[in-house]
Amino acid sequence: MKIALVVPGGVDRSGEYRVIPALLALIERLSVRHEVHVFALHQEPEPGAWDLLGARIHNIGRGATRVRALRAILREHRRSPFGLLQSFFSGSCGLIAVSAARVLGIPSAVHVAGGEPVRLRDIHYGGRLTWRGRLQERVVLATASALTAASAPQLELLAGLGAAARRVPLGVDCVRDWPARAPVPRRTDEPARLIHVASLNRVKDQPTLLRALAQLVQERQAFYVDIVGEDTLAGAIQRLARDLGLADRLSFHGFMTQRQLVPLMRAAHVLVVSSRHEAGPVAVLEAAALGVPTVGTAVGHVAEWAPEAALAVPVGDAQSLAAALRHVLTDEVIRLRLARAAWTRAVWEDADYTAGCFEALYEELTSGRRRAPPVAVARR
Repeated sequence: MKIALVVPGGVDRSGEYRVIPALLALIERLSVRHEVHVFALHQEPEPGAWDLLGARIHNIGRGATRVRALRAILREHRRSPFGLLQSFFSGSCGLIAVSAARVLGIPSAVHVAGGEPVRLRDIHYGGRLTWRGRLQERVVLATASALTAASAPQLELLAGLGAAARRVPLGVDCVRDWPARAPVPRRTDEPARLIHVASLNRVKDQPTLLRALAQLVQERQAFYVDIVGEDTLAGAIQRLARDLGLADRLSFHGFMTQRQLVPLMRAAHVLVVSSRHEAGPVAVLEAAALGVPTVGTAVGHVAEWAPEAALAVPVGDAQSLAAALRHVLTDEVIRLRLARAAWTRAVWEDADYTAGCFEALYEELTSGRRRAPPVAVARR
């Protein structure tokens, strides 16, 4: 089958920088059995094309991006027809995908991968902040032939908007990129090693993380934290860390490639998530594949895996986050139990599983068979 994927970016020529690793893992697997063309809206400022992992990347670039993306899809369809259009993220990507599919008379699938269904006015985050955004999401959700999302909480948000979706987690490559490792007991003579993997921005809510860590310092807990992610807040989080007396307890590493991140994740004992919203995040799966459990706010996979495979606390609650971390860091039996359960899920729902789910969906849509009911709960 010839498949068109519409993405905002994440498919850089390098395969390492400015990429979405889980998306690359899926593209690589789909390209083994299908002809895959990826239409990236904003990977580079100027139009261009290149090959990556068996797929052809069509970068649209800036300036009338939506119109030119539609034209590029139609032009490639004339060369040889697409069987299906898939967008990753709703918003502009979804609108382009469903519009092109409607014109071409083929099915469209939309993976709602981020903050499209939410509206957090205080931090100006979410696809439904404006009336244009709400209208766009309404059109995309109503027009797509099929909707998918990574976690049960994201499905529940979509259900609240009247949209039924199927759960398809964006699994990781547990052989090459994130070599699966069963949980390893922590040495009792070393401080706990925590890791936080997320861009420094408002929705990831690092102030809640830092206030929880400050509470652990007051309780004389021994720990060190590695914070990995691009800084979009001009040093505000680093300044808050200094004000809270955490400067000697953590390191800010900035952006890291997968190859750079793997050894740091492998050395960690707990991944900490402090986000106000997540569709996933994939970092939970990456950590779990290496035997590292997650403690965090009740979003995405953290919420759906709790309490068996993660510990979840209310969003924005630094005191509860500190208590949950204390519980895991002072009870190795609990930490290992969570880690084993998380590891089992990550290995089961890996990148191969994700590709299989999408291929099964594509077969249903293109063959005209009736879809199975959406799955709204995690596999146990």
